[in-house]
This record gives sequence, C-alpha cells and structure tokens, in this order.
Amino acid sequence: MTVRTRYAPSPTGVPHIGNIRTALFDWLLARHAGGQFIVRIEDTDRTRLDPESVPKILESLSWLGMDWDEGPDVGGPYGPYTQSERVATYRAAADRLLAQGDAYECWCSSERLDAVRAEQARNKLPPKYDRRCRKPQGQAESRREAEAEGRGCVVRFSTPLSGGVAVHDAIFGDSSFDLATLDDFVMLKSDGFPTYHLAYIVDDEAMRITHVLRGSEWISSAPRHMLVYAALGIEPPVLAHLPLILGPDGSKLSKRHGATSVFEYREQGFLADALFNFLGLLGWSLDDKTEIISRRQFVEHFALERVVKNPAIFNLDKLTWMNGMYIREMPLDQLAGNFADRLDADLPARIPRPIDRAVVARVTPLIRERVKLLSEVADYCDFFFTDELHYAEEELLGKAFASRRDDAARALGAASERLASVSSWAHEDLESTMRELAAEIGVKAGDLFSLVRVAVTGRRVTPPLFESMEILGRERSLARVGAAAEKLA
Repeated sequence: MTVRTRYAPSPTGVPHIGNIRTALFDWLLARHAGGQFIVRIEDTDRTRLDPESVPKILESLSWLGMDWDEGPDVGGPYGPYTQSERVATYRAAADRLLAQGDAYECWCSSERLDAVRAEQARNKLPPKYDRRCRKPQGQAESRREAEAEGRGCVVRFSTPLSGGVAVHDAIFGDSSFDLATLDDFVMLKSDGFPTYHLAYIVDDEAMRITHVLRGSEWISSAPRHMLVYAALGIEPPVLAHLPLILGPDGSKLSKRHGATSVFEYREQGFLADALFNFLGLLGWSLDDKTEIISRRQFVEHFALERVVKNPAIFNLDKLTWMNGMYIREMPLDQLAGNFADRLDADLPARIPRPIDRAVVARVTPLIRERVKLLSEVADYCDFFFTDELHYAEEELLGKAFASRRDDAARALGAASERLASVSSWAHEDLESTMRELAAEIGVKAGDLFSLVRVAVTGRRVTPPLFESMEILGRERSLARVGAAAEKLA
C-alpha cells in the first residue's frame, strides 16, 4: 500500500499553528513511507471564505520546506483539489444516500431549529435535531412551509436510533459510541455545498487517501463518519487524532498566548528549520530527550506509534531557545545571508540600500552567539550602516560618569587623540591602546570602554567594541569619538 496523506485546510484566514502542525505530521508520515502528500482546499464554508488565504496556505508550507505531490496549483490524477470545484460529486453521494434511505431532506426553518434548541436548553437536554422531517408527515408540512417562503432544504443523515458504532484510532485506540446520543447531522446545506462530514469522506475516497490525521477535537465526530463510510461502502482510512496544542496556562492555544500564525513567527525572526523542529515535537518525540532534530532525522524516524495522547504545551521560551541554537549552528555564509536579508527589511528607510553584504559577513561572527531571533539583528548592528547616531547624554555618561561630566569629556578627548595616533587599527591593538590610556588617566578600563562604546555605536549593548571599530574603520570611528567629546565640551 502506498501511503497517501493530505492537508485539507479551510481558506478562512492565515494558517493557524495547530493546522500547520497537522500538516507537518501528514508530510512526515508520507515522506517516511515513501508515499505522497496532497494539499486539498476545503472551501465549502462560503460565509467565511477568504480567497486570498489560499496562496498564504501554500506559502506557509513552502516556507517550512514541506513540498506536496498533488494540489490545487500543481494538479494531479485525482483533481480538482478545491472542494468548490467538486460540488457535483457531493450531490451525487447525497443522492445515493437518499435513495438508499440513509439520508432525508430536512425543510425546517432556522427559526424552528432555534426554538427547538432553546426548548432543549430549558429542559437541560443536549441540543439535537428533533427529527421532524424524518417522519413523512412532518417532512411534508415543513416542505409546504419552506416552498411557500422560497426556502430550500438540507440533507441530513439518518442516524440509527439504537446500537453502537466502533472507532479505531491509531493514537487513542479503540472506542465505542452509543448511537442514541448522536444527531441526524447535516451533510448537504441548502446552498448545495456539503458539510465537512460528507465532503472529506467523498474526497478522501476519490483521492485514495490512506491516513487521516486531524486534531483530537474531531474524536467526537468520528462515530458519525464511521456511519457515512459504512453507508457509502467505503473502507475507512487509518484515523489518527493528534493531541491538542495548549498554551502555557493549560488553555487552548489562542491569540492571548501570543502569535498563532506561521507568518507572525516568521516576522518575529524565527527560522523555518527551528519552527519545523519545534512543531515536530508537539506531540511526538524521538527518544524523550533529544530536542534538536534535523529534517532528515524526522523523516527517518517519524511514526504514529510515538505520537502521544496528552496535549502538547506551546512553550515560546523553548522555541526561542531552539531558534538561537539553529542560528548558532548555521554555516556562517548562510547566516550572513539571512542577516543581510533581515537588515534590508528592518533598517530604517533613511539608510541606503542595498545593505553592504561584505560588512554583514564580517559582523555575523560577532553577533551570532547573542542573537536568538532574526528580528534582533538590526538592534545589534544598525550603527555599521549609518553615521546618524542618536543617544542621550545620560546614556553616554552611564553610571560611572553620571556625576562626572567633565571627567567623561576629558576621557573622550584623550581617547580621540590616542586613537588618532595608533599605527594599527586591528582590534587587538585598539584594545591594548585603550587599556593603557585608562591606566594613564586613572579611570577603570571598563568605564572608558563604555564611553567609547556609546560614542561609536550609540548603544550600551553591542557586539565586541574593538572588533566593531575595526570593521567601521579608522575614519568613521574617530569621527564618532570626536563628536561625542564635542557633545560634552
């Protein structure tokens, strides 16, 4: 059997991190087995449809390095891969169920259904359709009312009134459900579009899907789906319900826990490989201890047997740590390219473009151990690309010279003179020169370095000072130290 998995998102907005985790597990399962990974767009909810989200869905997969074998953009033997283009297929399946007596038309108005649910709530009963249209007389009365008002009907599944249904789940195991607790659920809406309960089953059969991975919130719907599989004579695929992703407080992951979109994490400066690694460990593990796992290792070792039932916790601190690890392990030339791209995007518009990539290549080794997010790069090294430094006098003086302004002015003046006279601008020579000067003028070396640091960079937290001055060069460094001395004069 060739393993075929699918990622079938609804195009209602930017891809949620939970959906992407499901896509990742689908992709890993297919690639591990040498099978196919399919993308299908489930756009049957016309009220929430956002056509612009389809390219975003595909972009999110591409950015994370998940390729697909069939889909709306590349086609394939079982297309079309957009549900709105397959409506006739769902209508045919619904007609078949109607003819078999496994479904019926329901003509009840939304107002009547609301009244039924309100009455059930008053009586502390679970909300369920009261099956009025399942009875010939009730259906006839409802149909007359609907046709008089110009309303259409929906198609509901005729759920057996008694007995049980078994569900086998590759992660949660076997379970059984009492049919008496199930509703006669809608399969085809009045606009002619199917609900998830019909569409995904028809499509998965047509596309030869062998494994269906989805969130554990769908477990309660699984017995309904088993009934539809049976009624249509379809052998169910392997079902695997993935553990929920929770925030650190134990509640379902949402905006209040921070970003929930892949693109938000990209904008914040997370690397695709780091996010891939992190998401791959949300509900799965290699050996319960290894945290940094390559894409190749994921593909080699991924198996549903190691997916856990317990909810996974989305720990942003862990993701940030992991991102820092990937930054530090990335080859310098590749990292410099990432840094340069980010600087092009983040530096103020007043700074000329393109950014000097040769400078970025020299700066990269100085900051790679400090940076955890690509969004931090500009804060560490913007001063290399502009001579417009903006800092307050208090920042220049710091604690050491806060009440010794004149001493700071003299120290900077002396530093300017001494630096102007050095023959070598290598960072080792610059540091030894400044240490000698600090001893001569009776100040702590660290205090003098802090003065020069702010003068040269405009910041108190920077890459190594003297290496930075070496990259800036003699002329620019001296001009900045001199300007700071004049500021205190």
